[in-house]
Formats: sequence, structure tokens, C-alpha cells
Amino acid sequence: MTTEPETTDEAEPGQPGAGAGEGEPGQPGAGAGEVEPGQPGAGAVDGVPETEGTPGSEAAGDAESSAEGTAGSEAAGAAEGSGDAAKPTEAEAELAAQRVERERIERRKAEKQAPIEAGTKLSGTAADLLAAVRAVESGAKPVASAFSEPPAPRRPAPEPERRPEPVAAPAGPAVPAAQAVAGVRAVLTEGGAPDTLAPQLAALLGDGADLQLREDPWQLLRVSGVRPEQADGFARALLGAECGPDDERRGRAVTVWLLEQAALAGHTALEVAALTTALAQRAVPDPDTAVQSALAEGEVLVFQDALDRAAPTAEAEEEEGAERPVRVLIGLERYALAEESLADALGRVMNSVPKEDGSAADWERAAASAGGSAAELIRAVAGHGLVLHTGGDASGAEAAALLSAARGLGLRTWAAAHSRIGCDRFTARLAPSDLPGGPQQGPGTGVSTVAGLLSGAEGPGRDADAALVLDLLVVLDAPQLDVETAAMLAESLPDGARLVLSGDPGVLWSAGPGRVFADLLAARVCPQIASRTPDPGPIGELISGIGVGELNQVEAPGKEVVIVPVRDAGEAVHRTVQLVADSVPRALGVPAEQTQVITPGHGGAAGTRALNAALKERLNPGPGRFGGFDPGDRIAYSPAPGRTLPGRVVKADADGLHLEISDTPVVVPKERVEQCVRHGWALTAHQAVGSRWPAAVVVLPGDAAQSLTRPWVYTAFGLAERHLSVVHGVEQALPRAVAEVTAKPRTTRLPALLRPQVPAAG
Repeated sequence: MTTEPETTDEAEPGQPGAGAGEGEPGQPGAGAGEVEPGQPGAGAVDGVPETEGTPGSEAAGDAESSAEGTAGSEAAGAAEGSGDAAKPTEAEAELAAQRVERERIERRKAEKQAPIEAGTKLSGTAADLLAAVRAVESGAKPVASAFSEPPAPRRPAPEPERRPEPVAAPAGPAVPAAQAVAGVRAVLTEGGAPDTLAPQLAALLGDGADLQLREDPWQLLRVSGVRPEQADGFARALLGAECGPDDERRGRAVTVWLLEQAALAGHTALEVAALTTALAQRAVPDPDTAVQSALAEGEVLVFQDALDRAAPTAEAEEEEGAERPVRVLIGLERYALAEESLADALGRVMNSVPKEDGSAADWERAAASAGGSAAELIRAVAGHGLVLHTGGDASGAEAAALLSAARGLGLRTWAAAHSRIGCDRFTARLAPSDLPGGPQQGPGTGVSTVAGLLSGAEGPGRDADAALVLDLLVVLDAPQLDVETAAMLAESLPDGARLVLSGDPGVLWSAGPGRVFADLLAARVCPQIASRTPDPGPIGELISGIGVGELNQVEAPGKEVVIVPVRDAGEAVHRTVQLVADSVPRALGVPAEQTQVITPGHGGAAGTRALNAALKERLNPGPGRFGGFDPGDRIAYSPAPGRTLPGRVVKADADGLHLEISDTPVVVPKERVEQCVRHGWALTAHQAVGSRWPAAVVVLPGDAAQSLTRPWVYTAFGLAERHLSVVHGVEQALPRAVAEVTAKPRTTRLPALLRPQVPAAG
């Protein structure tokens, strides 16, 4: 590796990944985008990430009156049924309402002083589920009947066959009626919350949103970026003395909020103990009651998963009726159903008989002609519906060989990558005869993004049953599949189709919840083919070492790897701009537009915001008349959470901001620019995963030390094809992260759900 001399620039230290208070209180994204999705967040509590909000929010545990209920909520019925024909006066009605309210408060206090039995407020399945939770916590035998009827798997709605269409900016969420927004805005203003949240809340809550928000102010937590202490202040402003930390509505809302935060960290569910501990830390006086209330209202679901126990001892084998150990999890319906559906769909793929596609001898001839790891992959796919393929960037050639062989046998084949850059790179590996319009007869091999394939904008189309019209689907960048995306893909496959999930298990996991590829590898429910094709050159050697926990010195005679020491964040920004604008183009011939800067977070003195501002000033200065953007700016467009598309600005007009994404025009409406578009000279590793550039500059300022992990370093360094510059200010934190800091565990249910799907012979 080459080391460049130090410079002497001074600057204030930054805090990449912090930047939490940059938005207004309660604004979506205020404090929510500073640590990459799915990464261990600063201040995480038992696996539940914390996104720091704006200072000044009122504490949840402030001394407040704990009077329960909404004042006057039963006043309307207080005078009914009294038998008096005369209409009560206004004063009499008020006294009656107060009397009813006092009686209700006393009843609630009496209930709280009495012991609470599991399931007393529930009935049917909900009561059984709560009883199962209590039984497991106490060590008793769980209630088996409660889990005998799992949620029905989702099936995709039939849709007409679609052909590839030009990419367009997706429409935003349904716009609520102006009257509904005005009603919500009035309630927000009364409670001292930003009225800019009105459209989101009106869309989230639906009909009667203003009444719902007034009756339950903690519904404010449904908006992304709002924290419990901010919702508490809003509730106190609306409810006054009736508001207290033990309010049942607050307990339910915080329970759901914690599970949403857990999903941002990658969990699809939380163990009961972790959830109740986090609730207690959020000043919920009775966490068990809060969970019970959320279950009773259908806000969350409870699950019992059997665990693999150690080899039984002789004494244990003699015990009759021994029960397998279980764990009880609480999760949101959205992710729970997706995980159930994914397990069912993968079971169908694994257990269905592959379609007729030639004889075993034909497959063997194709494998023999490919040789090496590609031959192993072809043989595995010949006899199995689901195959896992692991390897670095170079292993993409093996996936290309598989598609070529399958197409030669008459199969309808398709490949899907995480990013458009990934699609272009894989297309370049395919032989011309494998592409539509090639000289060979038969179906062509299409390549699209996963998002485009699922949306219908790209892909082979769907049949009358809404299944994709294909026989073999190869999904590249498989570690980027979150549980919902993976479920939709697996559900979309027709019976008899083959599925190959291919990717590098060392990179960062998906931005969304779940760890599908890692769970499948750990479950060992299908063939796994490990590539023996190493990534070439000094960068490939460096990445291979990082993958096993070693940060090795590599020989780089052509300046393939360069280390640039810096002392502080200001110097890191200065050297980064110098590398992108001058050193790399001059020494290596790689232009600035083909060099990508990678840094751990958005905020701080050396985060993406600071770096993009400095790079714009040097490479494309301008007034930024349209939301800070000018024609020629490099941008990162995020049409959906977890998806980032690099591109450039073409122009701006009354229609919005005109972008060019992989040679495809995209128009982003003016009202969505702030949410969806950032400058893109500098990205986080999660934004860039699945892509590669001729040159990459990885910026590691000193205050980024705590956010470094082996998967992050592996991903960031692996984004470079020809040249990697490391702006190094973390000293020994880098080798320590590579050697010791592995991926933070995620709580998922997929391995347990997959066990019943595997045939006994497997």
C-alpha cells in the first residue's frame, strides 16, 4: 500500500452518524437518517436502536397527574336513561359528567391495585397467546394450542402481464383531502407540534384522523422520526392533567414504536424480555400490561418458536414428555406475515419438481464445459429448486455461466440485481448470444433490478396467476434482500421454477428488516456452492483478508491501494476533495465522475453532507436554485427506503427536478425533492452497496471509529475496481474493527420457520 504525506489543515472534529438534531422536532427523518439503516445505532437498548431527536423535548417521566381517560368523554351519556323528561341544565350536565368521570377513575385505580392475570382482558386466541408468554417466562409448559393456527400466507394479487417500460419517479403516498389535512393541522397546532406533519398523519390515520389524534395524541408516534418524549409533550398539551406515563394509550404506542425502531435495526421481532426492558427504559411503569394492551388491540402479534437444544443427556432422554425449549417473540404483523409467507414460498420452491428441461446428461455436459465452481453450481441447479451461491465480485462470472447453460437447455432465464450498476456489470459478463436479439434461437436472458422486476417495469411479465414467466431466476446481491422483498420474489415464482440466490456473505446486510441470505446459509436447507474464483489484484487480496478478519499490507505497484493519513475531520474533507478532483485523475486517469466517495454517516464535519458541499463547490459550483441543485450535480435518488440510485441533474422546471439515472430520464416532483434526492459525490456504504466504481475514496475521520465494523469496511473497500484511497484518521480502530467487530445480530424467525419446510431426506 502507498502512503501519502500528511497535511496540516485544521478543522473542528465531526461526528459522522450523529447529526441527529438537524431537523425540526417531530419532523420525519429528524434524527432518523444519520446512522445507516440496519446498522448498530448509538444508544441502542437491547437491540432496539435509538434515533436521537432535537433537544428540548419534554421527558416522559415528568411528574404529572395520572388521572385516566379523557375529560368529558362520557358526558353525553351521563344524563341518558335517568327517566327525567326535563332537559338538564348546562351546569347539571357538567356535574353529571364530572361524577361519571370520577367514578371511572376510581374504578381504574382499583383495577390497577389488584393483581393482573395474564389474559384477563383478552379472549380467544389473544388470551391463549398471552398465557403462552407468561408460561414460558415462568418456566411452565407453554400453551400449544395458541400457536396451532399460523397467519395465512400472503399471495400476490393477480395482475396483467406487463412488458418493460421506461423508469419513472414513483408516485408519492395517496394525498388526503384538504379538509382532513386542515383538521389534523389544527390539532397539531393546538398541541404545539409542527403542522407540517399534517399530510402524513392524515394519510396514516385515514378517516377521522383529527378525532383519532385528539383522542389518542400518541398516534403522533406513527410518523417516522418522532420520538416518545416529543409525543409526550404533545399529549400533555392536549390532555393536560389527564396525561401520565401510565396511560394505556401511551404504553401501546411506545410498544409499537419500539418494534418499528427494531425493524430499522434489522429485527423482524423482539424477544419478550428485550421488549419489556426497553419499555421500562422508556418510562412505561407496567411493561407487561403495555404489551398485553397492544396484543388485545391487534397492534402486535406474539409467536412461539422452538429452539435447537444441545445434544440430550442420558438423564434427559429418560424423561418422558420432555419439551423442546422455545422462545416467545413479539412482532409487527407486517414483518411477521412476510416472514411466514417467505418460509412457505421457499418450501414450495424447494419441494416442487423442476420443470422438464432436458436430460441429466445434457446438464452434465453443460457443467463439464463450464468447469470449476461454475460446474458445481450448474450441477446443483440441475437437481434442486433452491440453491445458494456465495462469492465475491468475480463469482458473477459463474452465475453468468449458469444462465448461459440453462438457456442452452431451453429454459426461460432471468437475473435480478440490487442496483442498476450491478445490472450493467452482470450484463457485460453475459455472452452476446444469451441476450435478447442474439444469434442463438430461443428465449433470451434478461437482466433487471429486483425493484423493477417486482413492480413490472422490467422483467419477463406475469401469467394469469400473477407468476413470473420464467423457469430460472438468479438473484444477485442476495444479502440485500429484506424479508418483504424476498417474500414477494419467492411468491412470484411459478411451480417448478428454480431460484438461485447469489451474493457475498461478507457485505452489509439489507437496509430493511431480516437477514434472509444469512438465515438460509445458517439453516442449511438447500445446496450451498462456494465460489473458488478470487477477486483479482491488490484490492481483491485486501478484501479477502478483511473477510476473515485480517487487515493485511498488500503490494500495490500501480497505486491500486493508497493510504492517506489525516489528523482531523477538516483535513479529511480537504484531502478527499484533492484526491477526487486532482490526484486520482492525474495519476491514474480516472475522471472525477467515476470516483465515488464513501463515508460512515450523513452528519458531522466529514459526513456526506459536508463532503458533498465541498465537492460541489470544487467540481460543479452554482447557486443551487432548485432545492440546492444545479444541472450537472451528481445525486443519489432514493425512490423508496433502502434503495439509492446514483445519477446526475439534467435541469429543473415547473414539472420538477429532471434526473438521468443510468441513461434513463426521471422527473422528481418539486414537493418530493427534499425527501428523495441528495447530492451524490459522497455516499454511505449502505447507499452504495451493490455497485462498484473504477475508483473509490473511503473517508474514515477519527470520530468514525465507533461506527466501524468488519462488514462496513469489507463493503466500503470492495466498491473500488481499479483504485482505492483510504483517508485514514481512525488509527488502530480500523484493524480492531476488522478483527473484532462483526455484524450485530438480528432477531428473525426464518430459520425456525424453514425447518418444517425441509423434507426428511434433506
